Amino acid sequence: MSGNHWDALVVGAGAGGLCAAARLSHHGYRTLVVECLDRVGGRASTVDIDGFKVNTGAIGVELGGITEQTFTEVGAKFEVRPANPPILYRIGGRTVDIASGGWQLLISQLIRQGAPLLRDGAERADGMPVRELCTADWVRRHTKNAAVHGIFRAMCGTVFAVGPEELPARVFLTHFSGVAAFENFGFCPAGTIGLWKSLAEVVERNGGAVLLDTQALRLHVTDGRITGATLRRGGEITDITCDFAISDIGPSATLDLVGPEHFPSDYIGTVLQGDLPGGMISVNFASRDRLLDASGLLSFVNTRRLCYAADFTATCPEMAPEGWHLYVGTGLPKPSVGDFDVEAEAALLLHDLRCEIPGFESARLLSIDVTRDDWPPQRTVAGYDLPHDTPIPNLWNVGDAVKEYAHGGTTACAETAQIVVDKILLSAASRPSPVVDPP
Repeated sequence: MSGNHWDALVVGAGAGGLCAAARLSHHGYRTLVVECLDRVGGRASTVDIDGFKVNTGAIGVELGGITEQTFTEVGAKFEVRPANPPILYRIGGRTVDIASGGWQLLISQLIRQGAPLLRDGAERADGMPVRELCTADWVRRHTKNAAVHGIFRAMCGTVFAVGPEELPARVFLTHFSGVAAFENFGFCPAGTIGLWKSLAEVVERNGGAVLLDTQALRLHVTDGRITGATLRRGGEITDITCDFAISDIGPSATLDLVGPEHFPSDYIGTVLQGDLPGGMISVNFASRDRLLDASGLLSFVNTRRLCYAADFTATCPEMAPEGWHLYVGTGLPKPSVGDFDVEAEAALLLHDLRCEIPGFESARLLSIDVTRDDWPPQRTVAGYDLPHDTPIPNLWNVGDAVKEYAHGGTTACAETAQIVVDKILLSAASRPSPVVDPP
C-alpha cells in the first residue's frame, strides 16, 4: 500500500463516513476508507453473539429520507423492513398509539405552544449556542401531567439520545414542528451493519477500498492542506497521499489526528466547547416466547431509566436463531451528558425491564452495552453541533457532531455526508482522477 495515491481519504466507516465515501466514489473519486475496528458501521453496527445479530447502537433506519435517497443515488441495496406501527407508548400499563386520538392532539397542542420560543431566535456567543431553556423545564411550564413528561422524555431519548434535562427546548420544538413526530422507520434483517456493508461494496465496486483493522495515526499537512496520512494495519505502518480528507471520527479526535498546531486557537476552543457527548445503556436479551406487544419501538413513560425497547424478530426473524426472539431495552442515565455511575444506572435499567416486561426475569441476557465518552450515542448534543468545514480547506467533518440544527440519528449523519460531498463537487480544487483503461 506504500506510495498509494487516492483522490479522497475517509477516516471512519460509520454512517456518515460510508455515505460520504459511496457518494464520492459514485462521482468518480478514487476513495480510500480506513476503519480501526474489524467491521463497518461504527456506532451503528452489528456483532454476532451466539447466532444473534446484536446491534451496537443505532437500530432503526428512517424510510423515505436522505439515507434511503443516498442508497438509491449510488446504487446500493437498501434492505429495511418497515416497523408497523413505528412507535407505541406504554402508559399506565396500557400500550397506546399516540400518533392518533387524544394523545396526539395533546402533544401537538403543546408543541404549537412552543411557537413563541422559536420566533425569538437563538442568541449566539462566540459562534456557539448559549445554554438555553431545556426541554424538561419548558414542559413543566405547560403541564404537571407525569405521563406527558414521560412521553417527552421518551421522545428526546428516541430521537436525540439525550434526556430532556440536557436537550434545549428550541431543538425539540424545531424538530417536531418541522417534521412528522412519528416518522416511518424499519430494521435491517442483517442487523444495521447490513446497510453499511452495501455502501462499502459500492466504494469497492467503483475502484475504492475499505480497509478494516486500519488505524489512521496522523494526517499530513503541507502548506496548510491535507496531503496524506500515516496508517497502521496489523504490524505494518505505511504512508498514503490524497487530494482531500473527510473525517467521521468527530472534530475532537480529528484535531488530535491532524495536530492542534495546524489549527487557530479560536477553532480549537470552539471544538472543545462543542464536545458534548451523551450516554446510553442498552440491554440486549432474547427469549423463546414473545415478550413485547409491539413490532417497532415500544417507548416507556412511567419508568426511571428505561426509554424504549424493540423486538427485532417481529419484523426480522433472521436476526435470531430459529425459535428465538431478540430484543433491546435502552435507557437514559442521569445525567445523560457527563459522568454517571455505570453500575447504579445499569441496575436501575434492569429493574425497569423486570417491572415493565413480563418474562424478562427468565430471558437470556446477551450483553449490556454502555455508550459514552469517546464512544457515545451522539458525539454532540443536538443544538451544539460544530461546522462541517475546518480551517484546513481540504478537510471536512461528517457525522453526528456536525449535524444540521435539530436533526439526529443516522439520518443526520447521512445528511452531513450529502452536504460535504456537494461542497466537494462544487470545488475546483478537488477533481477525480481520470479513469485509465488497462492495457
